[in-house]
Amino acid sequence: MNAALYWRCLRSIIVREGLRFVHQRERFFAALVRPLVWLAIFAVGFRAVLGLSIIPPYGTYILYEEYVVPGLVAMIQLFNGMQSSLSMVYDREMGSMKTLLVSPLPRWYLLVCKLLAGVLVSIAQAYVFIAIAWFWDVRPPPLGYLAVLPALVLGGLMLGALGLLLSSFIKQLENFAGVMNFVIFPMFFASSALYPVWRIREGSPALAMVAEFNPFTHVVELIRFALYLDVNPTSALVVAGATVLFLGAAILAYDPGRGFWARRGGPAEQA
Repeated sequence: MNAALYWRCLRSIIVREGLRFVHQRERFFAALVRPLVWLAIFAVGFRAVLGLSIIPPYGTYILYEEYVVPGLVAMIQLFNGMQSSLSMVYDREMGSMKTLLVSPLPRWYLLVCKLLAGVLVSIAQAYVFIAIAWFWDVRPPPLGYLAVLPALVLGGLMLGALGLLLSSFIKQLENFAGVMNFVIFPMFFASSALYPVWRIREGSPALAMVAEFNPFTHVVELIRFALYLDVNPTSALVVAGATVLFLGAAILAYDPGRGFWARRGGPAEQA
């Protein structure tokens, strides 16, 4: 197969996801409502009761709004990753997934194309929210808006790959809400998105340990450091490793010959 066929496939999937996103305007606003509620309402109360010491990458004391924005950006990408898994389940139930996966292109490539399309959508949503946060005086260095792009790409890939993996286990749309609650909220609240790990450790060392091993924490820190022109190598390695792990498991799960469901006639065969 020539490169033109691979490029045509990638372009078609990206255009399809883009059109789906444009036609579902409520999805765009819903992605912004959740972080804006935290920024506009909860941050006001937390500012008065939650003191923040000088921690990297900040060189001085900051308001709570400035601290929480990177975590809310990661929240957007987390919810977008779960929305991608929902669309995979929907496409499988409607039959369009079967049409896609019977193409002559490798199955892993089709999944990667689907993942990249979702990441592009999440990056667009993240930049809109970062722009809105400017009105709350959250104004990182101008170059930070460009420097954060690789972090958004890597974080979006990890969370999107997690969504792909979850979609292989969700048989019906009715089960999606329960899986979302089981995955999203523990990942989000047991992380450094809303408060630093050192603050969590003061209240619960066990929960702080969970937060340190939570890959979502490292997505948040990767975005936080990049937005302020710094690099967190530990977070970068953890996010990259988790991306490879989740994506590899998703590709395996969607392989009807070797997947997790191959012997039980589950989603892998249905796809």
